[in-house]
Amino acid sequence: MGAHGLSPLEFYGVIAVLVTAVVSLIYAYILWREVARQDKGTPLMQEVWEAIRQGADAYLSRQLRTILPFMGILSVLLFLSVYIIPPSAEAKEVFPTLDEGTLRLVMGLARAVAFILGAGFSLAVGQLGMRVAVQASVRVTQAARTRGYDPSLRLAYRAGTVTGMLTNGLGLLGSALIFLLFGIAAPDALLGFGFGGTLLALFMRVGGGIYTKAADVGADLVGKVELDIPEDDPRNAAVVADLVGDNVGDCAGMAADIFESYEVTMVSAMILGLAVREIDPNHSMVWVIFPLLARAVGVLASVASTYLVGGATGERRGDALRAISKGFRLGAVFSFVGFGLIGIFYAQDWRVVASTTLGLILSVVIERMTDYFTSTEKPPVAEIEKATTAGPATTILSGLAVGYESTVWAIVVIALTILASVGIYWGQDPAFVLYGVSLTGIGLLMLTGNIVGMDSYGPVTDNAGGIAEMAGVEPHAQEVLADLDAVGNTTKATTKGLAIATAVIAAVSLFGSYLEDVSKVQEQLGLEPLLKGIGIQIDRPVVFLGILFGGALPWIFSSFAIRAVSRGARMIVDEVRRQFQIPGVREGTVKPDYARAVSICTLTAQKELLSLAIFSVATPLLIGILLQVEALGAFLAGSILVGQLLAVFMANAGAAWDNAKKRIEAEPRDINRNRGKGSERHKAGVVGDTVGDPLKDTAGPAINPMLKAVNLVSVLAAPIIVQLRATAPSPWTWVGVGIFVAILFASLVWATWQSKREIPELVAPPPVPSLPPETD
Repeated sequence: MGAHGLSPLEFYGVIAVLVTAVVSLIYAYILWREVARQDKGTPLMQEVWEAIRQGADAYLSRQLRTILPFMGILSVLLFLSVYIIPPSAEAKEVFPTLDEGTLRLVMGLARAVAFILGAGFSLAVGQLGMRVAVQASVRVTQAARTRGYDPSLRLAYRAGTVTGMLTNGLGLLGSALIFLLFGIAAPDALLGFGFGGTLLALFMRVGGGIYTKAADVGADLVGKVELDIPEDDPRNAAVVADLVGDNVGDCAGMAADIFESYEVTMVSAMILGLAVREIDPNHSMVWVIFPLLARAVGVLASVASTYLVGGATGERRGDALRAISKGFRLGAVFSFVGFGLIGIFYAQDWRVVASTTLGLILSVVIERMTDYFTSTEKPPVAEIEKATTAGPATTILSGLAVGYESTVWAIVVIALTILASVGIYWGQDPAFVLYGVSLTGIGLLMLTGNIVGMDSYGPVTDNAGGIAEMAGVEPHAQEVLADLDAVGNTTKATTKGLAIATAVIAAVSLFGSYLEDVSKVQEQLGLEPLLKGIGIQIDRPVVFLGILFGGALPWIFSSFAIRAVSRGARMIVDEVRRQFQIPGVREGTVKPDYARAVSICTLTAQKELLSLAIFSVATPLLIGILLQVEALGAFLAGSILVGQLLAVFMANAGAAWDNAKKRIEAEPRDINRNRGKGSERHKAGVVGDTVGDPLKDTAGPAINPMLKAVNLVSVLAAPIIVQLRATAPSPWTWVGVGIFVAILFASLVWATWQSKREIPELVAPPPVPSLPPETD
């Protein structure tokens, strides 16, 4: 306690945070046992489910083999990074008996181990969450058959909540443990922890997004548009790959994404809290402890509010959506009361309560705003549906308009939130303002259990509906699952909006950490610090170049991701068409080769993982080394602005197209009146949906971890860049820097080439069996 500057009350408060993290994990286990006890249904349902399970497991195993070497290299580089700059004053204060060499070794190991821990926790959240969703889907199908609407809703939501509570528990556990071990020296390790979670989330988000949309787009274009067969028709060779994709993309990818946002907002709040402590006359640890305690309150609020979800009062999708939204709002009330009491009686500072409340309000506003632009029951989606009467072109134009408008309102809301946070600490040191913004991020993800539960609910109900259709279950069960799936589309869109808002707030907080770290090192070296000097001058041409390059990064990143989906979808279309030529497949007497479509999607997704990760890591390093830290700061600002606008546009436009299609599918089928499935309006809606799919489920969500990865790389590299500029390195050091820059350039060239390269393993499909000769 003494070494960390904690009072006995604060020490036991951190212990209580650790206990709360364990409670979250226990609650996740209890929910999982409740799900696992349910009936798995008929043998045919279980056969379909087993194919989905095997495909998802195979994908994640291959993904892990692809990314482990890259993660290993970065672990070594993080360990070696502490040997370039002297240990921080905080590290010397916490470990006063260690000589400098031993201290470097300890802090290097701490950063590398924390990096591995963050990556491992992110991997665990994604993989375990996906496996729970897979296990739950067949049980939700059976619940819809035998028990009806409300039990199906409750079971699907609680399965999703397992992932949410894993996110809460592991994120809080890691942050609290690192702080307890390293105290005021924790930022060195916390940055490694956040970077590990972010990079792993980037891999899972990008890979899962490419997989799911390559399968979805390919299956829809052949099945719905060309052959007019149902979405999950078992004759479609891509249908299992599509259902697998819902899990690896919307569940594993999104869970890892939210987890790293949870980590990063906590890391930035604690780092900035330590910076505020330095300028606080009382050197109080309140600034560091409050984010931990507030997050613990959020965990308990999520436990209480998620358990209450499931009381839908009717058999319509509006009832399910109201039940889920009610749980979210109850959690918000519980959280506000909890952290409000902590702020008043422990922190004794109304400003920390106000800043955190801003984030909580922002989460509710984003939820309502996303619901407005993407819900089947709201005017924007109805407008897109109306546009389908004139064909695919007007459908796409209408969706673009909705997406463009929604992103403007989202950035206005986020800007007003940040402005309000600035107003709360008006007249204070800039570190206080940045700390207030980081607390907004804490409030925004206060109800992580609810948010991830809402998101994972979507793929559970989607898979349940697919299993029902493939297994031919009763029509009333399929109707229940169709309604629950439509709600899932809205909840997924809502959580994507929250994830993007969180990414922006987290990136702004990390930008503040970047400025703090750069200023701190500059002061130590006798230079004018950015925060206390003239700041980042964008009128300088070199600095303005940073804004231009930063604004370009989300576009090239999205280009690579969408090209990957397009390539994979084209290969799936060719494969599905080829298999429909096999005698008996179209008639339903011969089972398609589902495994080949799964293999195509798996290889397509894995091919792009390293290239996109390289762009996220290499570009900020190049900008910082070649253009220096001021331009790197401008680069971060440009990427945050453009990334926010682009991500919200893609997520909301895609979701609106999807739900416009679902509005048409809900109509009674009448081809003569151009209504329902199979009509020209429906085909136009499917085209809009397939255009929007890679936007809302691949490129848009992948921008979230990319923004945080870029910021974390910058925070980690900035002290080294300042050191190189301020000192007089030896000629051999400059040779080493030159070689490093050449390696970075070569890696970007390789990544660009890799994104355009075809997949040679799957160019030549197996031949189609020849038809038997006709006889008279």
